[in-house]
Amino acid sequence: MRVGAARAVAVGWVRERMRVDPSIEGALFSGSTVGLPDDAVLPVWSDVDVLLVRREPGAKVGKFVHRGVLLEVSTVTWEELGGPEDVLGSWVFAPMFRTDGVIADPSGRLAAVRGRVAAGFADPVWVRARCAGVRRRIEDGLRAVGGSAPVAEQVLAWVFPTSLLAVWPAVAGLADPTVRRRYVRAERVLSRFGFADRYAGLLDTLDGGGVDAARVREHVAGLAVVFDEVARLPREGFAFGADLGAAGRPVVFGGAAELIAAGRHREAMFWVLVTYARCHVVSGAVAPERERAFGAVLADLGVASAADRRRRADGLLAALPGWQAVVDAVAAEAVAG
Repeated sequence: MRVGAARAVAVGWVRERMRVDPSIEGALFSGSTVGLPDDAVLPVWSDVDVLLVRREPGAKVGKFVHRGVLLEVSTVTWEELGGPEDVLGSWVFAPMFRTDGVIADPSGRLAAVRGRVAAGFADPVWVRARCAGVRRRIEDGLRAVGGSAPVAEQVLAWVFPTSLLAVWPAVAGLADPTVRRRYVRAERVLSRFGFADRYAGLLDTLDGGGVDAARVREHVAGLAVVFDEVARLPREGFAFGADLGAAGRPVVFGGAAELIAAGRHREAMFWVLVTYARCHVVSGAVAPERERAFGAVLADLGVASAADRRRRADGLLAALPGWQAVVDAVAAEAVAG
């Protein structure tokens, strides 16, 4: 399907939802489709992200198929979104407003934010603010690594702040950060600004040097078994529960296959690890053979123990000043160009 046709389906869903839920006061596109031309092809493993703006808090709708299109719908309140300058300083929200992705805006408030963000997106002050926000999130997350939570939760608490190292140069380079493909985006940005030699080190922070494509395929096959078991379990109450059902399956496995086929098997391990850990969070007590398969993933990435994860977190924290210099150089060139 073309991106334009998929967006039209999303717009129709938003209009239907707003008719029955008056607390929704606006909506806009977010995620990887922002800025894509209407005639671009939307792969079957890609979704269309939509952000609903509400008067009061509401649960994330999540991932689901609507009229043949995979939608990922999140919610935010006006207070959480903030005003134009709050959005300009947010590495999460600012990219959504740099182009005209507003779907519904009865009050005109989103248009006002969009106009200010579009005009100031490349201002060095706001670029630095967004980059500083990413660094704070990395530091706060990595300093908290450890504790006595179940292993799967500890892994998620380590991998997400670790992976934000890939988001940091993308934000500096004025590229829209993505979730599942953030390492691919980071490599492109680093190469564009003359730092291609730094990418191997960045990827090492995720996988400790990595494993070959055949081994990654084995892990994907093991994940498929666990995923299909978890897809049959109740997943209400988990923020990522919808990602572990039928609607989310193409994203995980089609997306992994696409990356592996492109020689990006190491990058594929990011979402394989995240999904494996989320499956274990939902399933709780699982069969010993499933635990061994997950343990093999952690061992291959060098983060099998709490001590391993703490050591990797400390190593990345120590490396952040060096990465700050890279980010500063990328940002300076990006805003100048």
